[in-house]
Amino acid sequence: MKGLEDKTAIITGGTKGIGYSIAEALIQQHVKVAITSRSQTAATKAAAQLNSLGKGEAMGFVADVRQAGDQQKVVEAIIKKWGNLDVLVANAGLGHFGSIETLSAEQWHETIDTNLTGVFHSVQAALPALKKSNGYIITIASLAGTNFFAGGSAYNASKFGLVGFTQAVMLDLRKYGIKVTTIMPGSVATHFDGAEPDQKADAWKIQPEDIGQMVVDLLRMNPRTLPSKIEVTPSIPSGK
Repeated sequence: MKGLEDKTAIITGGTKGIGYSIAEALIQQHVKVAITSRSQTAATKAAAQLNSLGKGEAMGFVADVRQAGDQQKVVEAIIKKWGNLDVLVANAGLGHFGSIETLSAEQWHETIDTNLTGVFHSVQAALPALKKSNGYIITIASLAGTNFFAGGSAYNASKFGLVGFTQAVMLDLRKYGIKVTTIMPGSVATHFDGAEPDQKADAWKIQPEDIGQMVVDLLRMNPRTLPSKIEVTPSIPSGK
């Protein structure tokens, strides 16, 4: 995928933060990008912003990764519009944090169903098209998929599971020429759980555009080489 012109991509959770920055990085490479969100308003607004860059082409879809049918409809719409699908970036995610003593069953299921089962639905929906294009699957996990912490039982479980899922899928799909990578960022200055990033206080953190550039670099990498798991940390200590 050294030449990314005329490639197409789906980015789940692509209206803000890491997802939007990945979409913007791909648009700058003239990739056609479909972004999804649970909000049609947010999807439409973000797609319009991407199209205003005048580089690639963007479409916004309302789709919940927890619903397999939603993911299938997005893939079908892309194939109908653009003819092919080359890249899936499974980015949509959320987190509920708290002691196991207070974590509700609803919070547990929403975290697992979004962060893990949602990726399963996205991959399965995209797989037939990606087999035809020898495509690329990138999942956005977290260092919380390796490092556990108090109050993180649901989030840790989802991200540990996502890392294991992605690595197993990588082994399943190499025979089709499909590349699979999981990116595991540490602290990112992004909109997580509705929190607005503080430009000054979060300056030490990984920036969303850094992850966008990483996705472009992965897609441009020689086909013989596959970084299957990438851990990303800030280059300076917290708050320094």
